[in-house]
Formats: sequence, C-alpha cells, structure tokens
Amino acid sequence: MSSDSTSLVRRLVRGSSAELGLLAATAVVLLATASFSDAYRLKPLQNAEEILRQTSLLGVFALGAAIVIIAGGIDLSSGSVIAFSGSVCAAIILALAPVDDGGNRITDDLPLGVYALAIAGTVVVGVLIGTWHAWLITVVGLPPFVATLASLVGLRSLARIFVQEVTASLTATGGASDQIYVNDRNFTMLGNTWWIPLTIFLVLSLLAWVLMSRTVVGRHLYAMGGNEAAARLSGIRTDQLKWLAYCIGAVTASIAGILYTAEVGVASPQVQGKGYELNAIAAAVVGGCSLAGGVGTITGTMLGVLFLRVVIDAVAKVIRFGSADDYEGIIVGFLVVLAVAFNELRQAGGARKQFFPGALGIVAIGILAVLAGMLSTIMIGPQAGGVVFLVALVGLSGVKLLERRRSAAPKEPAP
Repeated sequence: MSSDSTSLVRRLVRGSSAELGLLAATAVVLLATASFSDAYRLKPLQNAEEILRQTSLLGVFALGAAIVIIAGGIDLSSGSVIAFSGSVCAAIILALAPVDDGGNRITDDLPLGVYALAIAGTVVVGVLIGTWHAWLITVVGLPPFVATLASLVGLRSLARIFVQEVTASLTATGGASDQIYVNDRNFTMLGNTWWIPLTIFLVLSLLAWVLMSRTVVGRHLYAMGGNEAAARLSGIRTDQLKWLAYCIGAVTASIAGILYTAEVGVASPQVQGKGYELNAIAAAVVGGCSLAGGVGTITGTMLGVLFLRVVIDAVAKVIRFGSADDYEGIIVGFLVVLAVAFNELRQAGGARKQFFPGALGIVAIGILAVLAGMLSTIMIGPQAGGVVFLVALVGLSGVKLLERRRSAAPKEPAP
C-alpha cells in the first residue's frame, strides 16, 4: 500500500474513531449478553428483529434531537410531542371512521386515505409545535430549556384533555375516555412489523445525513451551534435555522408518536412517550453530540441509538430480580455521564484532565464504587456485587493516583 493510501486510511480511521468505538462497544455488549443469556442463541433472528425495531422507534426522534443539539439548542419536549401527536393521529382516524347503526365508530379495515390524512395532519401538528418553539426562543427570547420545558409539561396535559373531549364527542355513549383505540390491523403493522420502522429510520437518517453533511444549511447549523454570535455576524440567518432545527425535532417526534400509537393500537397520552426525551438526548450524546453545540454526526447518533438499545436489551435478558424498566433510567443516566465525561476527556487533551482531584475526588470514588456494587448485587447477586465493588474501588483509586502523579510531574517547556 502506498504512503498516500496509508495516510488516507489513517485520516478516515481518526475521523471515525468515535463511531468505530461505538461499534466495538456494541459488539462487546452483544457477545457478553450471549454468554450470560440463552435468548440470543435460541432465538437469534427474533431478538435481532426486536432490537432493530426498538432501535428504529427511538432513532426516529433521536435524529431530530441530535440536529437541535448540534444547532446549539435543546429539546425537552420529545416525549410529550410523541404523546400529543399520537393522540392527534388517533383522533383524526376516529373522526373519519364510519359509524354503524348503533352510532359507534368502526376503526376496522379503514381505507388507506384515512391513514394518509391522519399521518399528514399529525406531521403538520409537528411543524406547528416546532414553529411555536422557534417563536418562543427567537422572538420572545426564552432560553431553549425553558421553552421546551413548558411544552414538556403542557403538551401532555393538553393531550389528555383533547382525548377526553374527542371521545366524549365521537362515541355513541358520550362518555369521556383517556384513550383512543384504533383496531385496524394495517395501522398496527406500522409499529409492530420490524422492517417498517427500520425503513423509516434509515430514510430519515439518510435525509438528515445529506442535510448536515452535504448542504450549506447543514454547515450553517454547525456554525451556529459552535458560535451563534459569530455565525450571525457572518451573515447567517440564525432565526430561520433555529426554526428549521426545532421543526425537524418536532416532526420526527410526531412521526415517532404515530409509530408508538400504531405499536399498541391505542393513544394513551398519560403514559405514552413518558421520559423518552431523555432517551433521545442520551442517544445523541452517546453518539458524540456535544451539549455545547456545534459537534456531532448523524452516523454517530445512529450508532448511539443502537448502543443504547442493545445495552437496555442486555439488561432485560440478564437481570435476575425486578423488571428491566426499573433499571432503564439508571442505564440512560450512566451512559449520559460516561459519554459527556469521555467528550470532556478528549477536549481536555486526554491525560491533562483530572476527574478525581482532592477530597471531592475521594468521595466520588467511594460513591461510584458503592453504586456499582449495589447494582451488581441487585442484578446478579451479592457475591458479584462484592467483587464489582472491590474492583471499582481499586481501579478508580488507581486512576486517582495516576492523576496525582501527572499533576505533580514537571511540565515540559513549550517548543
């Protein structure tokens, strides 16, 4: 191989180091799960399809969250947008469904036109929500955290009121309900057939990749996320870019709301999408997006979603006590902290960064070791918990000693 080819390969590997690391970590988790659980060996195809389906459902709105983060913003409303959009989609279907002799709405075997109108109307709702966020941020002047936090709280409540009014108006009994059921099998196939969410996720990923990597608008989004003031002074229309970013975030969440509603055949805003906004942000951060903005890739986000779902699936298969849902928040929180710490380590120049300085570092080591031991005890058993506690305590203490030696070593003069 020529020197030019070797240098090209090195540049490609260096530029994709985060993505390659995520691929390797995903492979390690899969192999470890296969060694502890028979599920992968007994039903490999079914497990692969379920992981891909769940990855795709999360990935659809994680793409929008990643674009918002790259643009220098944050969107905390994804879960509530999913709940509200699913309610709107189900309400449109119910309103267009035929009525039988008893006055009941029949949601079986509906024509495709009904679903086309419901999906189109839901996407329009997503655009309106994104526009609302952009107006609050660019015109009113609210911080993105506050603007989207208001939607996080308000949209779910609005969805519950909306569903009650719709069911009271469109049902034969006139009684209000907290849920809207859609019984058509073709609709439920959207969320239950593994390759349909996967296809939607891949198509949206391709469109997002083209936008962010191959267009001027994408370069402007990166520039605005890196330094909004400098981008504005250079002539970039930051207000329009914020509108685009938040519309993409809301529309992808609306599409996810359709898929999640189709998955269970019911719009249930009190529980649907609850906490999902944190999963989307976690997937983007694990995939390499910086919460400071201006950094991140679509491919990294895709791999971050896959890694997050593989880890959650692994816990569900190897856990011995309790439900896997009880541990999902811990897993997501741990991965977010780990990903942000890794990004800080890279930006600080590797060895110069200290995570356990002084007395605060000693306390942090103790807390981390105890947490690791507790989780291992709950998930595996007391013996494993004790071993993990000791390994974590010794390992982190070793890291602290190395940090102390580096800080005490004389610095080399600059050339």
